[in-house]
Amino acid sequence: MERTTLSTYPIAVFSSGHSRGSNLAAMHKYFMEQGFLVGIALAVFTREDCSALILAQDLGIPTVVIKAADMAAFETEALKLCKERNICLIALTGFMKQLSAQFIEQAGIPVLNVHPALLPKYGGKGMYGLAVHNAVWEAGDKISGATVHHVDPLYDNGRIIAQSVVDISQCASPEDISKQVLSAEHELYPHSIFHYLRK
Repeated sequence: MERTTLSTYPIAVFSSGHSRGSNLAAMHKYFMEQGFLVGIALAVFTREDCSALILAQDLGIPTVVIKAADMAAFETEALKLCKERNICLIALTGFMKQLSAQFIEQAGIPVLNVHPALLPKYGGKGMYGLAVHNAVWEAGDKISGATVHHVDPLYDNGRIIAQSVVDISQCASPEDISKQVLSAEHELYPHSIFHYLRK
């Protein structure tokens, strides 16, 4: 990952067709503020009819749609694109599928994800989105948070690289928790990626 200070670190963002694109937009804004040392060189979506894809195009981010019904075919095409564009990190934002161990190994670059709540307590396969906030709410927890971690193909979590704690004691519902935590993700994820690549 060693590069000169004049070059950028091109990353790819993988999003599902359900993504609203808020984390992607937060990344783009943060990286622009840092002088494009890190930049989103590719945004991969699994469906054409999602607001995040339109947002990415409006921001001038190169986009591609690869259907994910056949994950083996998705991974083959995504890996090819990442190699062609010299991608040095893949960031998942609302990506709802599990990437295989083979893909992660063949990519040969970090694959990161961000999750609500403090992993590993609420991590694991199928624990994403509102399901996590519901679990935190039902447990009566007073804190939640955002966690950035390496992707583990078995459990959708792996080695943690950054966390932030969010006070949710005043939240009146899981939806309120979701808003608070999403705001924390918008700060933590791009900052973590930037410093991870620059270290």
